[in-house]
Amino acid sequence: MKRLFPKITKIALVLVYLVIVAGALVRMTGSGMGCPDWPRCFGYYIPPTDIKELMWAPNREFKSGQVIIKDEKLWVAKETFTTGTEYNATNWDEYTKHDYAEFNPVHTWVEYVNRLVGALAGLAVLAMAIASFGFKKTKSSIILLSWLAVFLMGFQAWLGATVVYSVLNPVKITIHMVAALVIVALILYILDKAKNLTHQQTIFKTDRFFKVLLWFSLLLTLIQVVLGTEVRQFVDERIKMLGYENLALVMDEPIINFYIHRSFSMVVLAVNIWLFIMNKQKGLGFAKTSWVLCLILVEVASGIAMYNFDFPFASQSIHVVTASILFGIQFYMILESRRNHVPTIQS
Repeated sequence: MKRLFPKITKIALVLVYLVIVAGALVRMTGSGMGCPDWPRCFGYYIPPTDIKELMWAPNREFKSGQVIIKDEKLWVAKETFTTGTEYNATNWDEYTKHDYAEFNPVHTWVEYVNRLVGALAGLAVLAMAIASFGFKKTKSSIILLSWLAVFLMGFQAWLGATVVYSVLNPVKITIHMVAALVIVALILYILDKAKNLTHQQTIFKTDRFFKVLLWFSLLLTLIQVVLGTEVRQFVDERIKMLGYENLALVMDEPIINFYIHRSFSMVVLAVNIWLFIMNKQKGLGFAKTSWVLCLILVEVASGIAMYNFDFPFASQSIHVVTASILFGIQFYMILESRRNHVPTIQS
């Protein structure tokens, strides 16, 4: 198990990132309420594809927990039964967690795929935790951290349910996104600890100020993610109010957080250019500083495209996914800076 642990951990990391990608697609398509209940979808384990499946009909069998839409409300079957010739309200309980009762097959299946990817990621993290017992005699902390990741995946699933029950409450969406980044950081930390035990690592030169600046750049990215999530929620609300045919009007009167988010991106870029130059001048060996700069440029470009060209297709998803990859690389550079190193010669 110990030999397979790094490979399983990498698979778990990739799947967690795929959950973030799927979540970005959910936001891009407005599919957040595609499944208005949790963990099932309209009471089904495999969701419906036609509105007829969610309508009452005579002489039809409904299983316990299945959902119908009637009088613009969701109703849940109390038990398995076959309908008669007339609707009988005593067979149904009103769904009370929220009052959202709409069906869009595209939205439903986009959200359903998001949940499937989340379930696969959860299973991969569980497999990682089981495989971590191979480190019982060498480094038990890997076992504890791996099971902490399992707990956080469960917590993240619960957060996903609360987002649905709240009908996409902005604060809960932000917490959901930050929790995903915490899981990414934890899995990267676990992977790094495992590699330290099984592989010879690259030696980096140390520079105290560089390490402080790494942490500062990571904090800036996290702040940007939070601000960006709030701006995205504002955009979603405006699109809902104005319609997709009026995308050009969405950012006519943006919230103050948009201006902060836009200006802050220049600070993020400047700090990471500083890191890039310092790394080159002092020969510290952190090749990923160039990756970070490329990702930030993609972030800036996608942000400019959204604002100036009325949200081109996939630009929002690219913006979100790039930010999460940026966070992961920055955190991994911090882990690299903690390894055994040689000091730089101070001039």
